[in-house]
Amino acid sequence: MAHKSKHTKAKRSNKLELHPRNPHRARYDFALLADSCPELSHYIQLNKYGNESIDFANPNAVKALNRALLNHFYGVAFWDIPAGFLCPPIPGRADYIHYLADLLAASHDGVIPRGKNIKVLDVGVGANCVYPIVGHQEYGWQFVGSDVNPIAIATCSTIIKSNPCLKNAVSVRQQGSEKAIFKGVWQADERFDLTLCNPPFHTSQSAMLEESQRKWRGVKGASNTTRKNGPQKVSLNFGGTAPELWCEGGEAGFIVRMVKESTQYRDQCFWFTSLVARQSNLDTIQNALKDVGARQVKVIEMAQGQKISRFVAWSFLADDQIDYWRDHYWQQ
Repeated sequence: MAHKSKHTKAKRSNKLELHPRNPHRARYDFALLADSCPELSHYIQLNKYGNESIDFANPNAVKALNRALLNHFYGVAFWDIPAGFLCPPIPGRADYIHYLADLLAASHDGVIPRGKNIKVLDVGVGANCVYPIVGHQEYGWQFVGSDVNPIAIATCSTIIKSNPCLKNAVSVRQQGSEKAIFKGVWQADERFDLTLCNPPFHTSQSAMLEESQRKWRGVKGASNTTRKNGPQKVSLNFGGTAPELWCEGGEAGFIVRMVKESTQYRDQCFWFTSLVARQSNLDTIQNALKDVGARQVKVIEMAQGQKISRFVAWSFLADDQIDYWRDHYWQQ
């Protein structure tokens, strides 16, 4: 089985379409979703095209939609997060998971490895626990979620304990240092087939607010409902605490630190990965990967809502290590 060490890039044929296995490709059926979450019915309204929708500038409406989606598609009966925490769009999160499955399949004769033998580390799981929910319910993978925020950890624990389908499949660990990414979470001799991460995007709170207001000006005329809320609301519809939204060096700085720290676990992970929201950060990240001697690097494009996103994946495993890993760890 040949494995190329050069950097590669995989592109989608149609950038605006979600992954073929993503169940959220069609328009939301709000009547059906309201059956899964009656609370959602209070927020359903007609948009300017006469179609049923919700006010996506309303954080309560977004939370109700997520609750309905997680119940209907993933069998999660209880899901809630504290006010102010990131409430992510489910379709984009699901896309990342499905492309990660394809990444593993590429080293497994095109067959997606499923079940509890596949172990995934979600760096910065947040309070929402969405990646572990989707990954376990779609593929049966085992997840560990890490976060620096104790409230996020406690909230994830409640979600896990409240849903029998997640028990013994998802666990969470407190990251004790804001400067560390893997250290303090990754246990000795522990292996992960994948790591995933949605890194902080902004370099500071002021930079985040400036970007939010710029985006708001672009969508200000979307509806009468959103106009009433004003620009201060645009950063709140999906929420987010400080560590979720900004850090020193922003997205590029965070991922470069992750790349450097990943060298300490080079033989304990098949693929390290991270979302990269800003394409202009790719050169910096790829240079960092070259500096640490990553054997394989892939940049995989995908849709994240109405925009194009991507994730970068890297591995330090040699060909014989890849074959051993696949044959010994991925067998059911």
